[in-house]
Amino acid sequence: MFGLDLPWWELIARGAIVYCALLIMMRLSGRRTVGQFTPFDLLVVMLLSEAVSNSMTGGDESLFGGLIIAATLVALTVLFAFVTSRSKKLEEIIEGSPVLIGRDGVFFDKVMKRCRLSESDVEVALREADCPRPDMKCAFLEADGQISILRKPQ
Repeated sequence: MFGLDLPWWELIARGAIVYCALLIMMRLSGRRTVGQFTPFDLLVVMLLSEAVSNSMTGGDESLFGGLIIAATLVALTVLFAFVTSRSKKLEEIIEGSPVLIGRDGVFFDKVMKRCRLSESDVEVALREADCPRPDMKCAFLEADGQISILRKPQ
């Protein structure tokens, strides 16, 4: 229960490698993956966690091993938050930046396809902003996957 099957430093290295690899995979998968969880997305996240579990533990099922990995993941989260708060460039690389997807009531088809947005996604965002399409000044796909609509001044 308390004895480690692996050296403590290997558990930290395994946790850090899996954390960084999953962060890269999530960034490559696109903004909408993070922004809106469907039941399918939730299933993928659950299966991902199960798939990488053994990669992190290396077969170590001890209490201390689990606590070391948990502490490593929390420490990496704090570290990334600290680093991104100090560097705009790293923040853009790690968290992403907003993308202009429309202006003056017109949505940019090529940009929407690249971001994997559908017409219904933007229509929902317009309704949520209570903004008819002709009144739209700009539309952005935010780094967190949400669509922000700015209205023209009245």
